[in-house]
Amino acid sequence: MNGDEEAPRPADQQPGAEARPERAETDAKIAELEDRWLRAVADLDNLRKRIARDAERLRNEERDSVATAWLPILDNLELALSHAAVGDGDADTAADSPADAVIDGVRAVRDQAVGVLSRLGYARHDETGVPFDPARHEAMATVVRDDVAPGTVVQVLRPGYGDGQRQLRPAVVIVAKKAE
Repeated sequence: MNGDEEAPRPADQQPGAEARPERAETDAKIAELEDRWLRAVADLDNLRKRIARDAERLRNEERDSVATAWLPILDNLELALSHAAVGDGDADTAADSPADAVIDGVRAVRDQAVGVLSRLGYARHDETGVPFDPARHEAMATVVRDDVAPGTVVQVLRPGYGDGQRQLRPAVVIVAKKAE
């Protein structure tokens, strides 16, 4: 053999023979790290989604809580207006008396509060002449009425706010029934 040619080597001395087991170990380690990385990315994505859901749930709960806290105030404004309307019929006052201005002011505050609740997603429900719906109404009493169908709301004692899953409270109503 001349100096340019190398003599054949045994198989265990071939170039890369020792590198093959190292290569396999390296490939296995890379695959394991890649798997761990993909799982970490998926876990991070799931965490991000869960935090977003929890934040939305907390916002909705807080909105419900604040809106519910305002309902007694709104009820008292309604009560003040109903008492003013009863007292207004007894007095002989000018159309633009100071009492009328106060009543108009209270009515404007009430309307503003109803508007705020509506924008928050809690529409007011105080309709009469509609069928009784246990999801939206709470029956306080029944009355015999021949002029409307049984099961019809004839009077709203306290308005309800909200719809479906986003209901602050049902309307308290009186419902018509058949004469027995």
